[in-house]
Amino acid sequence: MGLWQVNADTLAAGRFVVSEMAEATATLQFLECGAAANPAERAWSDAHRPAYRKLLAEDPVTAQLVRTGLGGHWNADFLTPTPAGGTTFAQELARVRETSPDGARADLEVAGGGPLPAPLDRRDLPQKGADLLEWVWERIVLPDWPRRRRIIEADIVARAGQLSQGGWAAALDTLKPGMRWLGDSRLQVNPRDYPARELVGVRLVFVPVTPRQGWVSWDAAAQRYAVVYACSGTLSDADRPAVPDSLGRLLGPARAGVLVLLDRPRSTTELVALTGQGLGSVGRHLKVLLDAGLAGRRRSGRSVLYFRTETGEVVLRAQAG
Repeated sequence: MGLWQVNADTLAAGRFVVSEMAEATATLQFLECGAAANPAERAWSDAHRPAYRKLLAEDPVTAQLVRTGLGGHWNADFLTPTPAGGTTFAQELARVRETSPDGARADLEVAGGGPLPAPLDRRDLPQKGADLLEWVWERIVLPDWPRRRRIIEADIVARAGQLSQGGWAAALDTLKPGMRWLGDSRLQVNPRDYPARELVGVRLVFVPVTPRQGWVSWDAAAQRYAVVYACSGTLSDADRPAVPDSLGRLLGPARAGVLVLLDRPRSTTELVALTGQGLGSVGRHLKVLLDAGLAGRRRSGRSVLYFRTETGEVVLRAQAG
């Protein structure tokens, strides 16, 4: 199995971070090889894949590059730079462009599992890879980034809650398929038969992205390791329950949206991230819902979590019906 031996200090210093580059790379992976799992994802695919396929049809070298670099069992390292957290897309893109041609070809040979196809025997592969990532960021991700960032931040808040309640085992066991905290400082990052890696004195980050993609990466020179995983809010928000029109008319759309999101206990910070409303507005909606008996609250560690009461469930079911 893919096993990381993570010492206590490294794990304690681990952080959940937002990465614009990881979001762009995950979106590119979904465009290239992701399968739509629901109608909303199919609608997203129908909206964006035609332009993507047209771009690759006009540039066969880039088409071969992305198939080899992201379409197999391993990603080409230069196309998936290990996130640092606190960096911009432009800063991470510069790292891709600065990859040496020999380094890019070596990464692609590993990703493809053998010698490179003849079209990739050239020296401008880092530039072509960077151009494609920039196209995905500017054309697809950036216009939707505020919404995506809210989903990502909400996931980070939820993971922090799991961490405070159940420790790293609770936070990591549900992070991505094949990942498990085995105890004794052992983190199974995937079920594949790769040599174990010892993480001592390195920076470890966990990076949520909205597409249903995930991978692990590391930068040995920078002593940085990352787990990129699909966050609980999906690319299309298909998992988020809809607000019934009648409930919106009864409570007001914003307050009804908060009630619908209380399908599981959530903190005010998580609700702010998911709704895009201000902290004051969310607080006022929660107070009204609490006063009406539609929501309850309980303390969990240092957090206060809000949930839908049985009365709230009855009201929601009545309006949904």
